[in-house]
Amino acid sequence: MIRGALAALLDLEEDLEVVSAVESGQAAVDAAAVGRPDVAVLDIDMPGALDGLAAAAEIRARVPACRTLMLTGYGKPGHLKRALAAQVGGFLLKTAPPEELVAAIRAVARGERVLDKALAVTAWDLADNPLTPREADVLRLAAAGADAPDIAARLHLTAGTVRNYLTAIVAKLNARNRTDAVRIASESGWI
Repeated sequence: MIRGALAALLDLEEDLEVVSAVESGQAAVDAAAVGRPDVAVLDIDMPGALDGLAAAAEIRARVPACRTLMLTGYGKPGHLKRALAAQVGGFLLKTAPPEELVAAIRAVARGERVLDKALAVTAWDLADNPLTPREADVLRLAAAGADAPDIAARLHLTAGTVRNYLTAIVAKLNARNRTDAVRIASESGWI
């Protein structure tokens, strides 16, 4: 419903055309490869194997001319830092007024960067993500409910290596256990 409402809102603008409205990160990558949009507006929490940030990175690799604008319901500074590392063009909260969203799309299309001001100030003071990219992948899958053998199969590792990663993650985050590590990393926007 929200995706449809957003597409309808953008279609009301004379200078904007919605070329696709999809539900998952992989579908967004595929649609961008076919439709070649100027700007892809992505939700950071897209379902499937690719979240919005991973989809943005993949779109950048496959369709370099397409810029990305990330939308999020949660103002997690870690997400902003990950978005900047993925070289997205903009990062806004879903609660932004419609005119701000439309202005952000236009600005990103012109090659400008757009950041939610309050979130940018908070991110300035946030500690850097202590997790390596591989540790983040392992923890992201664990957060989705995968056990060590499933994670190992998906990441082409052994179950023992996955357990070692999870132990290291718990220690790095000063967490009590895996669940606490997931909470800490999620609240910080690291996964």
